[in-house]
Amino acid sequence: MTQLITMTQKELPRYEVIKRLIQKEINGTEASKQLSLSTRQTRRLKANVEKYGVKGIVHRNRGRESNRKISEEKVNEIKKIIGENYRDFGPLFASEKLGENHQIKIGKEKLRQLMIEWKFWRPKPRKKNKEYRSWRQRKEYYGEMEQFDGSYHEWLEDRAPACCLLASIDDAMGKITGLRFVHDEGVIPVFTFWKNYLQREGKPLKIYLDRLSTYKNTHKSVFDDPNVLTQFQRAMKDLDIELISAYSPQAKGRVERLFGTLQDRLVKELRLAKISDIEKANRFLEKVFIPKFNAKFSVLPQKKGNLHRSLNRFEKAHLDKILSVQNTRIVNNDFTIRFKGKWFQLSETQPTLVLRKDKVQIEERIDGSTFISLRNKYLNYTVLPARPEKIKIKVAALTRTKSTWKPPANHPWRKPFIVKPDRYQISSQVQKDH
Repeated sequence: MTQLITMTQKELPRYEVIKRLIQKEINGTEASKQLSLSTRQTRRLKANVEKYGVKGIVHRNRGRESNRKISEEKVNEIKKIIGENYRDFGPLFASEKLGENHQIKIGKEKLRQLMIEWKFWRPKPRKKNKEYRSWRQRKEYYGEMEQFDGSYHEWLEDRAPACCLLASIDDAMGKITGLRFVHDEGVIPVFTFWKNYLQREGKPLKIYLDRLSTYKNTHKSVFDDPNVLTQFQRAMKDLDIELISAYSPQAKGRVERLFGTLQDRLVKELRLAKISDIEKANRFLEKVFIPKFNAKFSVLPQKKGNLHRSLNRFEKAHLDKILSVQNTRIVNNDFTIRFKGKWFQLSETQPTLVLRKDKVQIEERIDGSTFISLRNKYLNYTVLPARPEKIKIKVAALTRTKSTWKPPANHPWRKPFIVKPDRYQISSQVQKDH
């Protein structure tokens, strides 16, 4: 009875070379070169062919069940767990959760095949992007450049309203250096994010971000005017941090890809942790998610070293001032200031001389407090409940102490103004002569 032996295209020429070796048409060195194998492996193949014939070329495990084959009971158990807990998870993430929470080890590729078979996972088609984009190399040092952005998404799904996630990732390591849930990507939330970053890590050399109006003035007339700065640009200039504005999302692709990963993994992690408010979510990010994520996905930088710079003494002392929304207003004649619909009455005693029409700086701090300064001195004030009535202010200026001086009785200020008749007549005669 003739036995049918199936051979691959790789095995068929191997048999021909080994047969010539057995017939001594070539030696072992020539045979190993033709097979691209070592002489030891060539001798082993020769011995198998002499013993088993053409079957000696075929791998002995062909047609046999794998020693690592998963039992049918285990497959059914995995299917039940996936269906109840991780139906919308990707194969890699699902395999990690099976190991962490259920002590079941299964390879991501095997699980992917099973999830496709169970219709829990649909493989994504490959996209053919015809647009050419050159690959930018990573920065060499940690702290050399941070990519920063915000993403609005239903991070807590239907357990809470949609919110914004602010994220910074180091370009050299792919390490998450900051994550924070906020209600919007406004100036105050961004300042709060970077205050925590600066106190924890120090000052990076550069920040790569997009052209949102929070970060760059987008009006056509002043789009690239270096003298017209946003509050964020002004603060980073004071801290000597260079800002780089991206012209496309692909330019800051590292942080964009991070959000793609987080919108899959982080959403599901928050669901498993049963978190339904922003405060608990931020604590979860800091204590659990960020360390775990960085341990798995961050890489070593090309060169050792940390280019983050520590805040100097002046920056530490004035960090709240630097990271504040600053505006200029003019002191009214009654020493009041109007700002955002509120009226501020300056006190009579001030640490510096305050005159009418002086330009003062108003600082809106992260904690919600308001400071008014003039010549680097903070002024004393009270908030008026309504618009002040027009009254005549007797003082000419506000000073350090309240003035108690009164002119004496014989002071020129107290004498009436009298025109002398003879002087008036002389001046009138001169005008007539001319």
